[in-house]
Amino acid sequence: MYRNKKIRRVVAKFGGKSLADGERIHQTARAIAREVEEGVQVAVIASALGNTTDTLINITNQATEGKIKPGEIDEILSMGERISVRILSAALNARGIKSRYFDPVEEDWPIITNDHFINAEPLLTECSRRIKKHVLPLLEQGMVPVIAGFIGKTLDGHVTTIGRGGSDTTAFILAKALDADEVILVTDVEGIMSADPKLVNNPRKLQVIKAKQLAELADLSARFIHKKALQYKDESINARVVSYSRDCLDAEGTVIVGSFPKVSVTLANRSKAMRVTMVGKAISEDPSIILEIARELINHQIFIFGISANNDSLTWYLSQTESNSPLQSLHSILLSRKQESAMAVRKDLAPIKVEGLRLEEEHSIASKLLESLRVKGIDFAGFFPITLGFLVFVDWSVKDSVLNLFEKTLEVKS
Repeated sequence: MYRNKKIRRVVAKFGGKSLADGERIHQTARAIAREVEEGVQVAVIASALGNTTDTLINITNQATEGKIKPGEIDEILSMGERISVRILSAALNARGIKSRYFDPVEEDWPIITNDHFINAEPLLTECSRRIKKHVLPLLEQGMVPVIAGFIGKTLDGHVTTIGRGGSDTTAFILAKALDADEVILVTDVEGIMSADPKLVNNPRKLQVIKAKQLAELADLSARFIHKKALQYKDESINARVVSYSRDCLDAEGTVIVGSFPKVSVTLANRSKAMRVTMVGKAISEDPSIILEIARELINHQIFIFGISANNDSLTWYLSQTESNSPLQSLHSILLSRKQESAMAVRKDLAPIKVEGLRLEEEHSIASKLLESLRVKGIDFAGFFPITLGFLVFVDWSVKDSVLNLFEKTLEVKS
């Protein structure tokens, strides 16, 4: 169906704190109404009211002593969002804005998942079909569909929950299927900050951040979005993080551009790498020698892939140079120590990068890939985690075989 691009279409997700009580829900309905009255088509994703989900988890665990089947807990946890959409839809109707909420018990519920309860994966083709069939017509009629975030349903009708970042995931799926202009994530923060304000003074609000960069922060310190949700963000649809305190959907915030990287297997560097292992009493506890080594590597323009440390050892994964002069410099630094120290070098390595993974996937996938090397009798010289995956160092002579093996194991197309 042809879409009139002059009509702006957005998906707005409201977090629990923006729906914490009657006043905030009233405020949320007012912000949505302003957009609709300006001719904007708004589809709404609602989280559970306030801390409802945590409360439901705690009560259920206490009542059942933790002895509850996954499917049962999904049904219970879904109640927070199912109540939320009813109240928000009623608030919109009370303002004269035609609205309709969606509940998973209904036949036209749009978010369909597999049966991995508690952490279900959406079936994207079926979700898209249902969104276009059941949600899109309401927007085109000037109505506001209000959909419970975080919740899914299996093809045979069982309620599921999507897990961490579930409401954001719902919003991104909806936006792509609706060909939305933007996703607006309404939270309790002004935007994405340069650091956690609980840890540092005067952090700065970022104007723009790439989805890949945000994913690298998401499981470390940034609590406003999760990697799983970012995997569903469409490359061409920007997302904007704004605070509910602004009482409007066009407030400035932080714009998220781009998309989460697809799972890929590549050479991290076209040139060879080397592993330099240094041993000596308490060497990793000596910041002065680490700083001196780092400066020397910079002077020689050597790229540092990563560093691993134990009490009495430091291992550096570095780009390799034709000259041994950098190694001579590093050795001289070691000899300057009062404690006996030594180093060993393994050269001609290939850094294989596996990228585009969520944190919860990394352990199982790493085990699978390293096992595939063992089966083929291929030695590896190092394994190093990175924020969206990991590096595996193998002999340069077998790099092509390892790339092909990893791609086949992960079913990744080169």
